[in-house]
Amino acid sequence: MSCPRTSVFLTPLPANQAARTPRILLGGQHQPTLLRNLDGLSRRKGQARAFLIQFAETPCNLAQYANDRFDLAVIQAPSADEADEVIAQLTRIARQGLITRA
Repeated sequence: MSCPRTSVFLTPLPANQAARTPRILLGGQHQPTLLRNLDGLSRRKGQARAFLIQFAETPCNLAQYANDRFDLAVIQAPSADEADEVIAQLTRIARQGLITRA
């Protein structure tokens, strides 16, 4: 069974945030697949940049993070009964988010 390819289209960070290193949360158990969603992101606008990446093994524990803690969160798709809570927490902790099937 092949894994569906995810297309990521992100808006540019505001000028006051573009100068700092973006904080990224990757939530899920298959971290190599989550990292692939970031492919090419560091080379936008022709220049390489570093990221501060934090891993969370389960996306269910997002309540522990502060509001707007991350510039981007890539979360493995939650189960149907967890989806509402995960999406609510994702929009609270990250300026941009992506839910993907890994």
